[in-house]
Amino acid sequence: MKFYTFLASIFFFLGLLPVAMANQDSTMHKADSLSYESQRQRVNKLLDDRSRRFGEYSASLEKKTGIFGLFKTKKDMQKSIDILRALVLNDNNIFIETRKLLELKDSQSIRYQQLASEYDSQVTAYMRTITKLQNENESLRAQLNQQEDGGKSSGIMLYVAIFVIIVLLFLLLSAYKKQKGQKVTE
Repeated sequence: MKFYTFLASIFFFLGLLPVAMANQDSTMHKADSLSYESQRQRVNKLLDDRSRRFGEYSASLEKKTGIFGLFKTKKDMQKSIDILRALVLNDNNIFIETRKLLELKDSQSIRYQQLASEYDSQVTAYMRTITKLQNENESLRAQLNQQEDGGKSSGIMLYVAIFVIIVLLFLLLSAYKKQKGQKVTE
């Protein structure tokens, strides 16, 4: 009976373990997803900023504040150069943030692969444990059956031994009476 209680508690534990691990992984997945999402939003914001600055740059190239609005002044050209410089710096930030985004994606992919291999090894270990417990259960049942069969044959052997002892006692008693009867007649 204790064995069945032990076996039931193991199956109960094995049933609850994946639920607990799924909750833990869900929390980690949410944190990873949030960091990935925030990084993606940063890259999108930089791309929007780049589009806006490129529009400013295009507008500054067409702007002419020289004599009668026909020529570009040095100030117009400097403004275009400053906008272009800001555009290049923004592009560098986009490359840096995109690299971070790709690293996050790669780390998530590696993490999911590790989790998959961990789950696979855990499932394999559970299967081995279950197989071991099933084999032990079969072994215990075989021992129990053997003891029950041995108990029946030993009970029969006990009855046979008692019968043989009774027969021997009866023969000894008969022989003793015959011997006593012969001594009296002599």
